[in-house]
Amino acid sequence: MKLLQLYYLDEIVRQGLNISMAANALHTSQSGVSRQIAELEHELKLKIFVRNGKRLVALTEPGKRIAAQTQRVLTEVDNLEKTGEEFSKQGEGSLSIATTHTQARYFLPEVVSAFKEAWPKVQLTIHQGNPSQVAAQVASGGADIGIATEAISSMPGLTSVACYQWNRAVVLPRKHPLVKALKGSGKKALSLATLAEYPLITYDFAFAGGSLVLDCFRAEGLQPNIVLTAIDADVIKTYVRLGLGIGLVANMAYDRSHDDDLVSLDASHLFPPSTTYLGVKKQVFLREYLIDFIARLVPQLSRSALLRTLRE
Repeated sequence: MKLLQLYYLDEIVRQGLNISMAANALHTSQSGVSRQIAELEHELKLKIFVRNGKRLVALTEPGKRIAAQTQRVLTEVDNLEKTGEEFSKQGEGSLSIATTHTQARYFLPEVVSAFKEAWPKVQLTIHQGNPSQVAAQVASGGADIGIATEAISSMPGLTSVACYQWNRAVVLPRKHPLVKALKGSGKKALSLATLAEYPLITYDFAFAGGSLVLDCFRAEGLQPNIVLTAIDADVIKTYVRLGLGIGLVANMAYDRSHDDDLVSLDASHLFPPSTTYLGVKKQVFLREYLIDFIARLVPQLSRSALLRTLRE
């Protein structure tokens, strides 16, 4: 059995059993991939894949177990390589972060700045997507750490840690009629019924909490008039400024210094809070600088408690 065969098998599974796509990702030929898989099946004396002609259509039952074991083996191989780098290149390396726009724009800057000061030789890369994409990228090994809402905590194969809770705010132009109507009425004067009267711009429903917002309206027998959704809070605010509607965003996404032309109305009494989680792949090697970065995201946890959670 060759390690190369395991890499080929893992990539085929990653590519949805498409040998051609796996070969492209591996920078080799389709025939070479097929030959290595055939040799692996011959050596194991079983079929890993169900075939329809030359096309792979499913994993066999033993194939499912072998694919899972292969992923664990390759994770340990990767850990061995990282262990070597940890000791040969003290304080050097790379850290790939998958997160949403809101987290990257409003939550992470202070953490990243402090981290770069402590680890100047670590190269940081930030990938943005919706929470499901973030979780999938970490699970596939495409990112070292994911930071997003609830999707992280429900992704198989990831260890998650709660960072903080957040809620929502309504943003609208200072001269909007709703600002005048609510002036002096207090926080609780803003209601779901009032929001349902106006065109609403909010996060794309691929974001955790999108269905939560709709559920809150529906529980009151209301149907919000959602005219636009986006994954980027700054995009939402742009279209609010253009007069397309009022915005519903994470409360942290209102920046007094940059958004002084807008008013932010607290909506935390209308919706239950959401939680931002960080996630790392189970059994992955945790470099010292990765542990330090995570510790900066959850300062409420002691280092020992954090390590216990990450290594469960």
